[in-house]
Amino acid sequence: MPQPHLRTVVVLAAGEGKRMKSTLPKVLHPLLGRTLLGHVLSAAAPLAADRTVVVVGHGADQVRAHLTDVAPDATPVLQAEQLGTGHAVRIALEAVPDGAGTVVVINGDVPLLRPETVGALVTAHEQAGAAATVLAAEVPDPTGLGRIVRDADGRLEQIVEERDADATQRAIAEINAGIYAFDAVRLRDALGKLSTDNDQGEEYLTDVFGLLRSAGEPVAVHVADDHVETLGCNDRVELATLRRLLRDRVNEAWMRTGVSLLDPATTWIDVTVALDRDAVVDQNTQLRGSTVVGAGALIGPDVTLVDTIVGPAASVVRSHAVGAEVGAGASVGPYAYLRPAARLADKAKVGTFVEVKNSEIGAGSKVPHLTYVGDATIGEQSNIGAASVFVNYDGVNKHRTVIGSHARTGADNMFVAPVEVGDGAYTAAGSVIVDDVPAGAMGVARARQRNIEGWVVKRRAGTAAAQAAERAGAVQGAPNGAGAASDSEAMHGPGETVGGPTGAGDTATE
Repeated sequence: MPQPHLRTVVVLAAGEGKRMKSTLPKVLHPLLGRTLLGHVLSAAAPLAADRTVVVVGHGADQVRAHLTDVAPDATPVLQAEQLGTGHAVRIALEAVPDGAGTVVVINGDVPLLRPETVGALVTAHEQAGAAATVLAAEVPDPTGLGRIVRDADGRLEQIVEERDADATQRAIAEINAGIYAFDAVRLRDALGKLSTDNDQGEEYLTDVFGLLRSAGEPVAVHVADDHVETLGCNDRVELATLRRLLRDRVNEAWMRTGVSLLDPATTWIDVTVALDRDAVVDQNTQLRGSTVVGAGALIGPDVTLVDTIVGPAASVVRSHAVGAEVGAGASVGPYAYLRPAARLADKAKVGTFVEVKNSEIGAGSKVPHLTYVGDATIGEQSNIGAASVFVNYDGVNKHRTVIGSHARTGADNMFVAPVEVGDGAYTAAGSVIVDDVPAGAMGVARARQRNIEGWVVKRRAGTAAAQAAERAGAVQGAPNGAGAASDSEAMHGPGETVGGPTGAGDTATE
């Protein structure tokens, strides 16, 4: 039974990327859910290589830290001086001296590369028994790229960097994609023979092909089906181009699985996102990170979801969510903000201008509008009145509020945590709830209203308000008793804490 090939993947990620004009190493720039380097590692992953070596240099500590997160089994190898791609591969192989079989070398800035293309390159290389195989592509504009030079029989003669190419070679449209497969033993031997006799004074990995061919070793070219996969990134303009191309690829793939994207040009979906069939994504929507969207859910327009789970048949409209969970059939927005650990049960509602953080909202419960819910637990089928605030912070510690099931809390309430409102309880509009409200009770915490007759005409004579009051037949002077209050008391009230009679107006709007 034939033995499986030993494989080593080497990713070249040491370059500074000067044209990016960034303190961030080029390979760490993000692109729809992964870094450039992350995309390359993902493309190589199906090879199931025995070893993955990443050559680091500029920003080495940052790249190492990133590898710890995304590819902890990869081995970072430092190229302290960037002396060329051949030098980088030689250093990488020194870290795996017992390496045999196939060595796959990939530049760290080709994020559109597909696993299928890498696999096809390696398969063709191993089946042909070649000493070296280069991935090539036909491109509409080869400017700045290395050229594939073939002999009269169409076989690879050499790979020439553009700065070292003559006019005839620069006219060639077939380019080197910077992705290779080598026989490990023959590669090691050729790397030891590289020279720096070129325009940059560096060791070119591409010169290995000429050395192997001169030694009579078989070298090959494998042409990619789509040249777009081979596009690299040297500056922010090219990065934006790659982002658009990847967006289109991702969006097309989701639509072909049964997801509706109403405006693909304004829909951005990270490669790490998952969507179920019959989900509908409206325009100007971003789905990022580990976001999951259930079947039949409606997302958008104007929505950003980061690391958020949206259940089947739920809707999120003109809202922003980070690290949240939206249950089946629940609704969010418009203009809502779900912060980390906001969890909505099935058919719950978070409405307009509502912010929720680290809170559970029970099945069928509603927080319709103008409310902050922080560090709270709300039971089932409860309603939170408009303009309410869950006062969770005392300046040092966070505290929790608990609202029971089937509760009705009034508009303009403050719940000063820690506090609990029991099942089936009500709270009056305008209340500041600082003590627990027992199940089935009405909590009232507000001053009794006092009307001082004639105050406007007396104290604001000549104003439009006074004239309107006079036309309405207002009393000209204040009566004894209530009218005896001072101006300050008349403006602000005496601070009474016992509420008056309650009625429908004391509870929330829905």
